[in-house]
Amino acid sequence: MVDTNLVVRDYLISRTDLTDLVSNKIYAANPLPENVELPAISFFTRGGTSIPSVPTVVIPSVQFSCWADDPIEARKIYRVLYDELNGLYDATVTIDGTIYHITRAVEEVQGQDIQDTDIPGYWKVLTFYSITIRNF
Repeated sequence: MVDTNLVVRDYLISRTDLTDLVSNKIYAANPLPENVELPAISFFTRGGTSIPSVPTVVIPSVQFSCWADDPIEARKIYRVLYDELNGLYDATVTIDGTIYHITRAVEEVQGQDIQDTDIPGYWKVLTFYSITIRNF
């Protein structure tokens, strides 16, 4: 079974345009961990599908939240995340000697601007992606 959160995080951490904005503050967590300095990204696998006849392929649906202390910065992070993921085709991620291919990533729901009601001064852009991952 593929740890989809690990594969997605390793891929995102490798993307310089994204880490220039959020550093290594990309968390496979929902909600955002306490006391995280902004800006940051949180995400989690919320479901998805698999192909029983091809167990090395999974297609998770992943929810992303792009966090900042103002809505313009949150939207900027979302735009860079969009550029890195939407339409992605055959990116390779190697974890502990296992090679994974992100063969496809497609945005399911466009970014939604939301002011967090639990944490005053926190803004996020919420989006969802279908990501196809295959390991060999």
